Amino acid sequence: MLDKTYSPNRIEAHWYPIWESAGYFTPQPHGTGHYCIMIPPPNVTGSLHMGHGFNNTIMDTLIRYQRMNGVRTLWQAGTDHAGIATQMVVERQLTAQDLTRHDLGREAFINRVWEWKAESGGHITRQLRRLGSSLDWPNERFTLDDGLSAAVREVFVRLFDEGLIYRGKRLVNWDPVLHTAVSDLEVLSEDEAGHMWDIRYPLSNGNGELIVSTTRPETLLGDCAVAVNPDDERYQHLIGATVQLPLTGRQIPIIADNYADPSFGTGCVKITPAHDFNDYAVWQRHRDTPTLIQQPHGGLINIFTPDAVIRANQPNEGELLPAAYVGLDRVTARQRIVADLQAHGLLVGIKNHTLRVPRGDRSGAIIEPYLTDQWYVSMASLAAPAIAAVENGQVRFIPEQWQNTYFDWMRNIQDWCISRQIWWGHRIPAWYDATGAVYVGRSETDVRTKYKLANDLLLKQDEDVLDTWFSSALWPFSTLGWPESTERLREFYPTAVLITGFDIIFFWVARMLMMGIKFMGDVPFRDIYIHGLVRDAHGNKMSKSKGNVLDPIDLIDGIDLDSLLMKRTSGLMQPHLADKIAQQTRHEFPNGIPAFGTDALRFTFAALATTGRDIQFDLGRIEGYRNFCNKLWNASRYVLLNTAEHDCGQTGAALELSAADRWITVQLNCTIQSVRDALDNYRFDLAAQAVYDFTWNDFCDWYLELSKPVLTNKTVSAAAQRGTRQTLVQTLETLLRLLHPLMPFMTEEIWQKVKPLAGASGETIMLAAYPIAIKPSTADQSAVAEINWVQQVILGIRRIKGEMNIAPSKALPIVIANATAQEQEWLDSALPYLTFLARVESIQQLGANETLANAALTLVGEMKIFIPLAGLIDKTAELTRLEKDISRLESDCERLSTKLANPDFVARAPAAVVNKERERLAEQQTALTQLKTQHNHLMQSLQ
Repeated sequence: MLDKTYSPNRIEAHWYPIWESAGYFTPQPHGTGHYCIMIPPPNVTGSLHMGHGFNNTIMDTLIRYQRMNGVRTLWQAGTDHAGIATQMVVERQLTAQDLTRHDLGREAFINRVWEWKAESGGHITRQLRRLGSSLDWPNERFTLDDGLSAAVREVFVRLFDEGLIYRGKRLVNWDPVLHTAVSDLEVLSEDEAGHMWDIRYPLSNGNGELIVSTTRPETLLGDCAVAVNPDDERYQHLIGATVQLPLTGRQIPIIADNYADPSFGTGCVKITPAHDFNDYAVWQRHRDTPTLIQQPHGGLINIFTPDAVIRANQPNEGELLPAAYVGLDRVTARQRIVADLQAHGLLVGIKNHTLRVPRGDRSGAIIEPYLTDQWYVSMASLAAPAIAAVENGQVRFIPEQWQNTYFDWMRNIQDWCISRQIWWGHRIPAWYDATGAVYVGRSETDVRTKYKLANDLLLKQDEDVLDTWFSSALWPFSTLGWPESTERLREFYPTAVLITGFDIIFFWVARMLMMGIKFMGDVPFRDIYIHGLVRDAHGNKMSKSKGNVLDPIDLIDGIDLDSLLMKRTSGLMQPHLADKIAQQTRHEFPNGIPAFGTDALRFTFAALATTGRDIQFDLGRIEGYRNFCNKLWNASRYVLLNTAEHDCGQTGAALELSAADRWITVQLNCTIQSVRDALDNYRFDLAAQAVYDFTWNDFCDWYLELSKPVLTNKTVSAAAQRGTRQTLVQTLETLLRLLHPLMPFMTEEIWQKVKPLAGASGETIMLAAYPIAIKPSTADQSAVAEINWVQQVILGIRRIKGEMNIAPSKALPIVIANATAQEQEWLDSALPYLTFLARVESIQQLGANETLANAALTLVGEMKIFIPLAGLIDKTAELTRLEKDISRLESDCERLSTKLANPDFVARAPAAVVNKERERLAEQQTALTQLKTQHNHLMQSLQ
């Protein structure tokens, strides 16, 4: 028997270790076909957030669904080494000991990181288990394990040998704190208050000046030109002339380029190609012009060290960078340069200006566009077949509109900077000799053999590591054993679907497509389900600075207010912001967050998973679904209490199915088909809604109540009681299997108790067959019509009692008029239901044209149900109710009449729709006539 109270934490803690230790998550030996999902590998440094909770719920739902469909399923587990993030964690530990990684040296530092991973790197995988994620843990992969490392080296070497990987000097996002290039995804740009400086650039001939506006005056030391728009009449005569670059003694040309916007500022733009991506593009368009060729370094002047400090002049550069600024960091250099410009009369003015400031997501430092030697992948030839795969339908985006985002990036793709200047990661498999010649191979031994190098030639391996996204791009096939031809690779590649957020379409999705096609000859997945971001209840993005971050584990386990306040304000440097967050938290959660359990959280995520939209997470929703869990738990207790010690059809004795038994079976099968259709089409919200409606309304609110008169009435036959008991247990058992992919824990707990009564077998519900809809028989369809009619009768009587303020438990006589022969038959068989659920005391019949004064009226079709009101109600109140219903029906009739009078509607709408509307109008007009008649009778009784 189930516990009296639903306790999710106890159930979850009990079942997950059993599932995992039994090996249920690995591909089962018997099955038809195969189905594979690759987990987007979470960072080894990470902890579970709402986005993880959402997409893992979606993936686990699909995996459990397909597993129960008898398919061999693989949900590939794994984590990403998270190069920069992990290195920062360990470096912070060293800083606390007054050490740096350079004090340890590369090898010792790497060993230190591996030690950290062994001790603390599994936090997020433990949290994923709390979500019920049925990942193939025994075959968990790590992007730096031996197999994946071999795959990374293989891909690098092959691409290099084909000329698709090269080394070159280009502009990158540079983090001056971490001393490495970073990807666009690792750069967060937000509006910040700043300034705009207007600076005089005197014409070299002394006959005037150009006013240039800039937000970064320190970078003028690297200017190579001033650009004006070729159509800007103010400056056309100056194109080709030169200006004196302030504070430097250099002369730079005035060039014509459409990048200069005549309507912005003065229309003159300083071009600093080594420190601005747009300027770099301008430089590339003009790099071969004589005016730029004559500039130092061809105009590509880097003014910073890796620390964003003004660098020293190199030999043969002379005083390219004025000595007064050498050695200053960029903030101090800006202050000194602005002061000097003002002193020389070259500063026109300063005004406040809001600008987008790029900051490293790890260090918080302002990112510097920086000119360095890096390794690149040439992307154009890799992108072409990946574009075609989506164009020809080999791969589809869900929702479809995301393919436009994909196409836009892929058709304008730039070469990919894949090198990072850190130690933790896949070290680039390239070696250099003393002359700087580069050799690429799988190992130093391979290099010497490949290039026929002497054994005594001294080689040094490249110090850089690969971008973390490089190994992630190989994830769909490297995790399955590539470059070896393993059985898992042959069976599960390509995978079925990728579940991911829209924010990494470029960084991960597109690159996996390119690499999969390149090295496997096939796409890595057929479907790409793109979901939105999880936002707070007000639609705001969750962030620590806003204090609106919710931790999924807090929602599962609950958390008291003091602990929640501490989590929300920890690490915040601004006291006023911490106070604001504390006040908001106390307002929203005066008693902390209660324990909702994993199943309620998962069901909430599924219910909110509308395609393509961001998810607004409201605690009110999860509270509602926690109530849903309680509802199902209590309903299951009712079923077990009424079946556990009884014959539910197991003995083979005769049984008889009531109309209610047949009706609930039909409703269940309709729900099964709706849920299957929804899951097959990634409409998790529709699946959740369908099963919720059936469970709450059809099963709990109606069928359980309809079963009570059968089970408690001693005059009901034993065969009918067996039929109802069998229907109870079989409906519940099927419902549990239907719900299991969404709510795995409580369904397993209840199923174990119900399965022997329902004639089910098996060790676990997760390997039981997923329900398949059965087409209803003629008898079943007749039962549906009957129970639908019974429901209308009961609801009509309850509505009158409610509106007349009559106690629901008070038994009342009813009087029936205009009942058809079928309705008369239904009345006879429905009497136990009406007595028990509507508290009907007796039923009388009126003649065909008779009516009843001083009675409340409700209609079921054309059948009238009167409730005599003598001594029960105020007639005036009943008149008010009737007038309200008459007004509503008049409005409905007017709306339908107007709709049907519209020739456009009649001409364009399908004939079935038009006929349906006409039938509705006729029904409403009949009901209106009857209510008006009842109103007149009641009025006459008052006179």
